[in-house]
Amino acid sequence: MKKTITLLVAAALGTMSLSAWADTLKIGASNVPHAEILEQAKPILAKQGIDLEIEPFQDYILPNTALASHDIDANYFQHIPYLNSVLKDHAGDKDYDFVSAGAIHIEPIGIYSKKYKSLKDLPQNGKVIMRDAVSEEGRILTIFEREGVIKLKPGINKVNARIDDIVENPKKLQFMPNVEASLLPQMYANDEGDAVVINANYAIDAGLDPVKDPIAVESAENNPYANIITVRRGDEKKKDIVALVDVLHSKAIQEWIRTKYKGAVIPVNN
Repeated sequence: MKKTITLLVAAALGTMSLSAWADTLKIGASNVPHAEILEQAKPILAKQGIDLEIEPFQDYILPNTALASHDIDANYFQHIPYLNSVLKDHAGDKDYDFVSAGAIHIEPIGIYSKKYKSLKDLPQNGKVIMRDAVSEEGRILTIFEREGVIKLKPGINKVNARIDDIVENPKKLQFMPNVEASLLPQMYANDEGDAVVINANYAIDAGLDPVKDPIAVESAENNPYANIITVRRGDEKKKDIVALVDVLHSKAIQEWIRTKYKGAVIPVNN
């Protein structure tokens, strides 16, 4: 009888899918390119006994809310300057104790215009529409300074630069940082403003080419805005998180990113 029961249990176990025994790792991610990159990592992790579950998000607020409430194990959509601004806003909230488990890729931000071919062509009092994130201002203003359109305070850390730090603005450009990021491609499509600043992931999602379509693109060299895997403090050392980051840093995934996005998304390995 005991032998029969053992055989029946073994037979039953044999019919169960391998995923039933896998560790589940739930990651919140923007649709493009983050979720697409994770999909490439999914079968590799499955071979290591990790069932990667991808939860797509359309905005930049909910992924951190979900991480704080333990609805997901990690998220993949933000860079360190943005994360730091979130942590500052939630200072003292023990649920918002997040760290980076690893940087994965850079998405060079672009400035788009249907009316003008360069930033130098923008008109007097031209309107520049930007996303509503203070953490992105220095990133964007650096592009305008590089193109010779404005000047920022001498010696300022460009990552921390703000609109108030502009000391020369001959065209009196109006920087308007009050639009939710996902709405920017539609504003560009509607020909609103004189220029629209769009993050590469939203540009790709809207069918734009973040390399060819912008009138100006930020440099990827020494770029501090690499998108990271964000986790609750202490989880960065967990086996499944380490395995995820290792896979995303693997040659196979990095080559896939280069081939798929053709410079619109650039892999990093740190």
